[in-house]
Amino acid sequence: MRKLLICTIALFMAASFASASEKLDLKTITSGKLAAQRMSGLIPIDGTDQYARIVDDGKKIVQYSFKTGKETAVLFDAEHTQGEKVESVDGYIMSPDGRRMLIQTKTKYIYRRSFTAVFYIYTIQSRKLERLSDGGPQQVPTWSPDGTQVAFVRENNIYLVKLLYDNSESQVTKDGKFNEIINGVPDWVNEEEFEFNKALCFNADGTMICWIKYDERDVKEYSLQMFRGMKPSHEEYAVYPGSYSYKYPKAGEDNAKVSAWSYDIKSHQTYKLDVPLNNDGYLPRILPTTDASKILVYAMNRHQDQLNIYTVNPRSTIAQLLIKESVPKYVKEEVLNSAVVGDSHLLLPSDRDGYMHLYVYNMNGTMERKVGDGNYDITAVYGYDEATGDVYYQAASLNPHDRQVFVSHKNGKTERLTDQKGWNSAFFSGDYKYFINTWSDKDTPYVYTVRDNKGKVLSTPVDNKELRDKLSAYPISKKEMFTFTSSEGVELDGWMIKPADFNPQKKYPVILFQYSGPGSQQVVDSWNIGSMGQGGLFDHYLAQEGFIVVCVDGRGTGARGAEWEKCTYQMLGNLEAKDQVETALWLGKQSYVDKDNIGIWGWSYGGYCTLMSMSEGRGVFKAGVAVAPPTDYRFYDSIYTERFMRTPKENPTGYNDNPVTRAEKFHGALLLCHGLADDNVHPQNTFEYTEALVQADKDFTMNVYTNRNHSIYGGNTRNHLLRQISQFFINHLK
Repeated sequence: MRKLLICTIALFMAASFASASEKLDLKTITSGKLAAQRMSGLIPIDGTDQYARIVDDGKKIVQYSFKTGKETAVLFDAEHTQGEKVESVDGYIMSPDGRRMLIQTKTKYIYRRSFTAVFYIYTIQSRKLERLSDGGPQQVPTWSPDGTQVAFVRENNIYLVKLLYDNSESQVTKDGKFNEIINGVPDWVNEEEFEFNKALCFNADGTMICWIKYDERDVKEYSLQMFRGMKPSHEEYAVYPGSYSYKYPKAGEDNAKVSAWSYDIKSHQTYKLDVPLNNDGYLPRILPTTDASKILVYAMNRHQDQLNIYTVNPRSTIAQLLIKESVPKYVKEEVLNSAVVGDSHLLLPSDRDGYMHLYVYNMNGTMERKVGDGNYDITAVYGYDEATGDVYYQAASLNPHDRQVFVSHKNGKTERLTDQKGWNSAFFSGDYKYFINTWSDKDTPYVYTVRDNKGKVLSTPVDNKELRDKLSAYPISKKEMFTFTSSEGVELDGWMIKPADFNPQKKYPVILFQYSGPGSQQVVDSWNIGSMGQGGLFDHYLAQEGFIVVCVDGRGTGARGAEWEKCTYQMLGNLEAKDQVETALWLGKQSYVDKDNIGIWGWSYGGYCTLMSMSEGRGVFKAGVAVAPPTDYRFYDSIYTERFMRTPKENPTGYNDNPVTRAEKFHGALLLCHGLADDNVHPQNTFEYTEALVQADKDFTMNVYTNRNHSIYGGNTRNHLLRQISQFFINHLK
């Protein structure tokens, strides 16, 4: 009788589950129908408690109060302008005095961060809209400090527009030429790996323009073959394919030669700045200060283990060393993109003590204080309040998977401004009196709260309740965090998604997803969790199909200090692959896992680690998918690769251990996917690897995506790709 009752209850629960649940499908996932609502495009207005954003239809730019969230002004309305007319707005840049803005339209991306656009000058009070230039689309338009001049780049040259002289335009440089000389914007490799798109600034009084020049004439070209394709189609390649050739320095090869320059607007004189730099060094930033006689130029050696920050007089050209940052192995890119240059202070991140902390310097180069002293990494910098000395930042203080927002006061006292475990990030007002906190965890979509600078919640403008209600109709289970110790004594953290109708008496096939690249993290308590984000929807889809999906961050990943992150130095892929194999072995010992049906997949570095793991020697993976994988780091770019590997000449052993040389040991069924227009990880990687597999007599399946870049999207492409991945695992693991 008791057994009958239990069976009846079980059947009732199963029937209820079936009737209450909709099935996830890939088109729903890739369409964005289940994407979380975000507060995006917000820009704080300097020195105020206001922010501005483009409204959803792209017609208006509206100003709001941080405190109330209410509209306080319409800054721009496309339907009520005087002079020129535009249909919609892609972006805008406010002038320093707040009187004007540059309106961005017709944006066309070049690479990940670079783009051209047609910009307009808009005067807020009069509503007058004027073209910035009639000479063609522009890049990186930059206001002078007084808001009366705009410098920009067009076709590798710098131009200047003077508003007080009827928007007269003059050409500052004339040597710019595609694939030869670039002025004011970085070349491909500097843009990609130093994470910036502008190498141009004014000095503090607007009398000088300063920039970095890239001479890439000695850099070898890489050519991508282009076809007509679809969505979009390129009719010029309808019969004969074309090509796109650009300068791409691979590991150990010639980089662009960089130099810093200034231009005196009044005298029209151009000067080369005397910044100490080896011939093969980098200039990863040029930045203004509040002193007209000083700009900042960052200089880095090719090994990237030493960063010198110079103050340079743009007239005399003399450089003085302000700060020298030198750490074992390599200076992380966060040191460049998270530094804050204030009126009288410079805030510099550094992992010199073993963890990423912050160091406050005055503009004479004297260190005044350190922010953060625990065994945890500071992971984002939100600003330095010059009036109070307060430093606002994010840190992985509770554990590597969690993020909290803090303020460090001038007296050394630190306060935590967020109160929920999970993932917190902040967006501060220009006067640092308010911030918008974004919180989520692995099972909860983003919740936006407005807070004062003590952390007190004032309002909740977005809570994503509608999405939570939608998701409740789908078979989505809670994500489980776990930790285990490998046979090498390494403690590894991971997450696991089980089917919603999980039965502990059954044995399930497993799909292991990972990225594994230096400093990356996939095991996070955030809605951004999962192989394709969106709360792991694609992973839940795979769980719906009967898989357990697992992710483990191995050695070399982020937020666990410099020793953990940099232990893969000069031997990329080796320890990472061991840790994924160890994960599969540990999973195979769990009672609910089918140890003979474990797969692995990843994208980019994750694809590389997939191939390294499947050819590690212990044949634990039955099937794998590698999307856009590097297969030999000799094929990848100089800055990224040499940061972690040095050059092939210096480190032949490290470079010689790669998927191509491991092809003989490859074990399992394999699907390779690559975009034919991938300007980042070139198709060469997959083509050379398939040749190695052929000669090693290894079977594989390959999908290529016409005219698609490293992200492999456009039209139906992403839906098709995810279907190939999921169906491949269904065919080989079930």
